[in-house]
Amino acid sequence: MTLIHEIDYGTPRSKSESMVSLTIDGVDISVPEGTSVMRAAMDAGIQVPKLCATDMLDAYGSCRLCLVEIEGRNGTPASCTTPVAPGMKVATQTPKLAKLRRGVMELYISDHPLDCLTCAANGDCELQDMAGAVGLREVRYGNEVETHLGQEKDTSNPYFTFDPSKCIVCARCVRACEEVQGTFALSIADRGFASKVNAGAGQDFLSSDCVSCGACVQACPTATLIEKSVIEIGQPEHSVVTTCAYCGVGCSFKAEMRGTELVRMVPYKDGKANRGHSCVKGRFAWGYATHKERILKPMLRAKINDPWQEVTWDQAISHVASEFKRLQGQYGRNAIGGITSSRCTNEETYLVQKLIRGGFGNNNVDTCARVCHSPTGYGLKTAFGTSAGTQDFDSVEHADVVVVIGANPTDGHPVFGSRLKKRLRQGAKLIVIDPRRIDLVRQPHVEAYFHLPLRPGTNVAVLTAMAHVIVTEGLVNEAFVRERCDWEEFTDWADFVSDPRHSPEAVEQYTGVPAEHLRGAARLYATGGNGAIYYGLGVTEHSQGSTTVMAIANLAMATGNLGREGVGVNPLRGQNNVQGACDMGSFPHEMSGYRHVADDATREMFENLWGVTLDNEPGLRIPNMLDAAVGGSFKGLYVQGEDIVQSDPNTTHVAAGLSAMECVVVQDLFLNETANYAHVFLPGSTFLEKDGTFTNAERRINRVRKVMPPRNGAGGPGLADWEITVAIANAMGFPMNYKHPAEIMDEIAAVTPSFKGVSYAKLEELGSVQWPCNDKAPEGTPVMHIGGFARGKGKFVITEYIPTDEKTGPRFPLLLTTGRILSQYNVGAQTRRTANTVWHQEDRLEIHPHDAEQRGVRDGDWVRLQSRAGETTLRALITDRVAPGVVYTTFHHPMTQANVVTTDYSDWATNCPEYKVTAVQVSPSNGPSDWQERYQAHADLSRRISGHVSAAE
Repeated sequence: MTLIHEIDYGTPRSKSESMVSLTIDGVDISVPEGTSVMRAAMDAGIQVPKLCATDMLDAYGSCRLCLVEIEGRNGTPASCTTPVAPGMKVATQTPKLAKLRRGVMELYISDHPLDCLTCAANGDCELQDMAGAVGLREVRYGNEVETHLGQEKDTSNPYFTFDPSKCIVCARCVRACEEVQGTFALSIADRGFASKVNAGAGQDFLSSDCVSCGACVQACPTATLIEKSVIEIGQPEHSVVTTCAYCGVGCSFKAEMRGTELVRMVPYKDGKANRGHSCVKGRFAWGYATHKERILKPMLRAKINDPWQEVTWDQAISHVASEFKRLQGQYGRNAIGGITSSRCTNEETYLVQKLIRGGFGNNNVDTCARVCHSPTGYGLKTAFGTSAGTQDFDSVEHADVVVVIGANPTDGHPVFGSRLKKRLRQGAKLIVIDPRRIDLVRQPHVEAYFHLPLRPGTNVAVLTAMAHVIVTEGLVNEAFVRERCDWEEFTDWADFVSDPRHSPEAVEQYTGVPAEHLRGAARLYATGGNGAIYYGLGVTEHSQGSTTVMAIANLAMATGNLGREGVGVNPLRGQNNVQGACDMGSFPHEMSGYRHVADDATREMFENLWGVTLDNEPGLRIPNMLDAAVGGSFKGLYVQGEDIVQSDPNTTHVAAGLSAMECVVVQDLFLNETANYAHVFLPGSTFLEKDGTFTNAERRINRVRKVMPPRNGAGGPGLADWEITVAIANAMGFPMNYKHPAEIMDEIAAVTPSFKGVSYAKLEELGSVQWPCNDKAPEGTPVMHIGGFARGKGKFVITEYIPTDEKTGPRFPLLLTTGRILSQYNVGAQTRRTANTVWHQEDRLEIHPHDAEQRGVRDGDWVRLQSRAGETTLRALITDRVAPGVVYTTFHHPMTQANVVTTDYSDWATNCPEYKVTAVQVSPSNGPSDWQERYQAHADLSRRISGHVSAAE
């Protein structure tokens, strides 16, 4: 295995289709118009020395190393800032250039520590490389001149250091923070010799606005900015390209290794989802894979109050199979079921649902994906005929107007958020529809044209009012609608939305959105050019989630914003494989490819392949499983990679259902909250320890590659999660014989029309593909619905606003909504076991100053958060990000147990929980509740005795 070195062409690729011919060092070459001389030279295999230039950033021209001579021109222009011209003749190596470059390099080295042999970047330092490239052999300037050596190193950031004594002030870090990340946290202070890189106003990196995305570290050509892991472990010796296991962006990374030890994760420039960028989680927060609290051996116990006992894999698998057989024999075939994971691979998810349908003999399978984005599947399939977003992420580069509704991309999907901010800085206009003032509303060089701070639960009313404006003001793209949509359904819909009761003025009283702002936003979306809509869980996790998705689809169809680049309806998926979990058949009513279990032809195909008879009736969803458990008819559950106690609504009811079961099997990395109710714990494997694929929010199927062996060996070879499921199936008498996940993907392709052309060989060849990938689209489909919809004619759906049953009143006058923060992920099982906790030690309750003053609450005070379902306590954060009457919190820390207060209300079509609207009261508290203090004591004890199971009891 070797270290993957990606070519740095010095400047970005030109997107021009016109070609220019020129000669460089006697080599004739043709390149796109607008290409820099430096990049053209690299295309010809000629490397021009450089320090300030890199192809992730715009040309800068400050280091003066990349000088060239051009026939017919005076001077020695910088090749990075000089565009090619027809007939140009360039010389990159002449005696004059050699002398100039050595002189420039000599000045750099005279003010740089000469500690190359002990420097952490030794062997991976561009300054070192360029000194050799220009032939520098001596430095004439000695100690008599002033230098920057000996400056204090900034080690405040948990993941990287900043050593100003090694800085050459090339500004690559500053430009990366501006151009790639869009945070503008870094700057060059002072002038001339006094120039230096500043984080904020003279702050250290940790205290500054730096979001630790790693773009500055990646851009730095020296050891000025370098990962602490490289300092501690040393330079990597080989690398493997894999896919991040955090959010639904699906970033590609090079996992750089020394032996089986991971040194660092470096974003892969050829990754089509992230284009070489990253966020703090994917770039740095991978330490959970080797955290001391990770469970590495299978464990059993007879009752949930008994101590855990470590066992072998054979003992654990045999016990699971015998218990599940016993429960079905005693209580019936439908007495057991399973939950697939949106964090596991497509192959692993496919096998879990296969085990349940073929091995258990029922359709009692559900997934976390249903409790977040199932309304997306229902709504988009109804309107367009497919259950996924319409665009690739590159499409945002062509958008003129962007609507962000119910999503917070800079926190939840930060790499896409950075690409969106770049497009906004280039002139695209932004509309934000969100109860909270998210960062995108206003930040450096980005400001929304409209922020519609709607009352939680009124999405449908706001979108229907936007449609009212578009229809009544004659802004419909009639040609598109007549050609691509059902005209009769459109006219019915147009009549519906035209009703005066749907006007912005009429809905203002209950949405809280000023009518003139709503009208302005509707006009901008309809007339501003390419209009793209991006949405998240703030759309789907409502009682009208599916209705809201269809309302979004209505707007896109009415304005013709579908079927080309720069437009579309784009759900931002919450976890790394939410899309894949849906695709693979994780719902109780659908097989892979979204085909209903009642369809005889679909069922017959699977029956012939699997050699069993399949149930034609939909199975139980998670809430139904819990209800049946409380009722005494559901007794066993296999949970792969999900923590439903912390993530699902109404924690009290979840706990009651699990407590009523006789065999709960949890397969995960850590003893999560659900494991408190488990009888069997099967230690899972991380994304670093397995092969497979993830499918991201843009339908992109990306390879996951094993970079180290699984650590859950229990004295023998470790097992990937798919191997554990295979072992359970075989023990239950349902044979599965796979030697590698590639064989599982071959089966998926054979039975799933949208995956028909997918194989590991194709993924190796193309890097990734977007489904549908089939005979019609052998290399995948970046943009959906070009020329026509999958269902034929687009379907307009009447979207009547129906207020949620979760009402405010005298007892519970405030509305709680929830979301994520940049540094943490989902229920925090992974990120809480990394240094990311330095930015977010606890969940806080955001409350408006007016509401806080009414309740006598000060910033940082403990408050009691109470709903009809339950109560918890947490600290207050007083802010005007939220409107009066609205409070907000995150759900990353189990001690908060935010879902103790959420209710059982759910989407009418999919049962997706209504996490985003809960009526609550906030009052002062003396501190954590009794149960929280007990929980914290138990957690502290568990950490102290981690790895010593018997001693824990």
